[in-house]
Amino acid sequence: MLKKTLKWIGAGTLGLATVTAGFAAHEWYADKPFMFRAFLDREMVKVAFSDPETLTSLGFLESVGITGHNAHLDDEAPERTEEMFAHLKQIREGLEQYSDASLSQEQLMTKNVAMYLLNMAEKAEVFQYHTYPANQLFGIQNQFPSFMESSHQVHSVEDAQNYLSRLGELERKFSQQLIGLKLREEKGIIPPLFVIERVLDEMRAFVATPPLENILYASLDKKLNESEDITQEQRQSLLSQTEIAINEQIYPAYGLLIDYFDGLKTKAGNDDGYWRLPQGAEAYKFALKFFTTTDYSPEYIHNLGLQEVERIQAEMLTIFKQQGVNIDSGYLAAMDAFSAKPEYYYEDSDAGRAQILIDYQTILDEIDKGLTSAFNIRPEAGMEVVRIPEFKEKTSPGAYYQPPALDGSRPGRFFANLYDVKTTPKFGMRTLAYHEGIPGHHFQVTIAMELEGMPLIRRFAPFTAYSEGWALYAERVAFEQGFQSKPEDNIGRLSAELFRAVRLVVDTGIHHKRWTRAEAIDYMASHTGMAERDVVAEIERYIVMPGQATAYKVGMIKILELRQKAMDKLGDKFDIREFHDAVLKNGAMPLDLLEQVIDSYIANTSTEAAGSAVALKETSNL
Repeated sequence: MLKKTLKWIGAGTLGLATVTAGFAAHEWYADKPFMFRAFLDREMVKVAFSDPETLTSLGFLESVGITGHNAHLDDEAPERTEEMFAHLKQIREGLEQYSDASLSQEQLMTKNVAMYLLNMAEKAEVFQYHTYPANQLFGIQNQFPSFMESSHQVHSVEDAQNYLSRLGELERKFSQQLIGLKLREEKGIIPPLFVIERVLDEMRAFVATPPLENILYASLDKKLNESEDITQEQRQSLLSQTEIAINEQIYPAYGLLIDYFDGLKTKAGNDDGYWRLPQGAEAYKFALKFFTTTDYSPEYIHNLGLQEVERIQAEMLTIFKQQGVNIDSGYLAAMDAFSAKPEYYYEDSDAGRAQILIDYQTILDEIDKGLTSAFNIRPEAGMEVVRIPEFKEKTSPGAYYQPPALDGSRPGRFFANLYDVKTTPKFGMRTLAYHEGIPGHHFQVTIAMELEGMPLIRRFAPFTAYSEGWALYAERVAFEQGFQSKPEDNIGRLSAELFRAVRLVVDTGIHHKRWTRAEAIDYMASHTGMAERDVVAEIERYIVMPGQATAYKVGMIKILELRQKAMDKLGDKFDIREFHDAVLKNGAMPLDLLEQVIDSYIANTSTEAAGSAVALKETSNL
């Protein structure tokens, strides 16, 4: 996660450097460039050059005629990771050359953000193998076809040839990743048995698909059809080569992973928490710190979750009672009775799924037009709702967001999971759309990307507690602005918040309190009323991504605390639009630095208000 974060920052920096014709020679080669920002930018550029897939995803080099990176996949050799950690230590040493006293307030904030990431990188090196690269969610086995389908653009024969080149490099990439998997095995870091089984099921289904039905073929076919610069003869030739590549290169590459995980099954067990791994307790505490950007202990987070679950359920029971739902048997029975109404669900058909996408887009278009009373700043890039690719729907989350391309060639995208329509009740759709789209991730991520004059590390750093905390907070803002006025929509909002509170309990339960997978599933099912498939998928997510799910509620609580602090101190001078400006126009950051930003906003607003009062008094005395 940290490695990916730094490469995205670097790729964004490279985009700016390319567009502005690069750095002066001295600023590029000097041990200490004159410009503080030049030092950070050039170091991040060096990081970005090693990651062709990220460059493709951001999509800005193509606009200046640079396309060579689109023919290659990332170098995943373990020694490259070691080189990255060494480079990050050098960046840290270079950054320390700039004293705090020599920097402006904005530069100092940038230094603090960068130092936070670099300090985390130093601590992360010890736990770099405490991950499961092949997992049922965003594993190496499904990242490749997803990347090729969603990010590799095809507008010319050269683009298609680059596509074929990447197909040919997959065996090399998987072979390199196998080295890392085997290193983890030697260290005793083996995924739980169910993870291996899920991954094997997905890969076997993938290679059993006839080549002409494979997403890699179908995606290229669609892109070729949409290009006016590719003849029918060229199209047929390219597709024929793709069919051969799938049979002779792609499927054998997947065979390497299938064979490995088949053999690994005998070493895997059914204890799922990080506590079972070497240095597991320490690794989990680090994961919590990395994702929440706090020093909260596992025990504190667990108890916070229990308190929030109780509070939110009580609020929901009050609404149920007002709506005539019997609450005598407690929350779960009431939720089951409420959610059982057939009018809350779409038809289980292609037409029903198509309507879900249409309705999501309608919800987003509506709120986008009605937020002027809560926001000054708005993103320029648009967004669209699309379906999660069907080949990976079964093990994917309910939704996720993909940022727009920097060159404007691709809007922001809200990916919705339509595998089981029963997991998309109408009363929950508004909340999910607000979280993933507007004013949630699309606002926060895209506004940060579009900030003019802001250092690139501030525009692209995806601190989870900040970004997911904002998205959860955005659900609350939408409610406060009147977009969930119906009781059932408010139940949807509270259900989503309850779900995030339960995460605090089960994530720490699994990895700290040694709960079994079954115990965690039972707790989430009995305290949310979610569909069984969703509960299982969520618990299995927390097992392979320890700590990440706790960041949502922790971040939301902090943003609400800061808003209340501003309201208390500013009184009638508080303007929610200006508060949102302060949060969004400074980029993602750790929560303690966000508090510094809000404190500065409060102080500046108070000073301006005092100045205006003095001016008004002097005017009245004339």
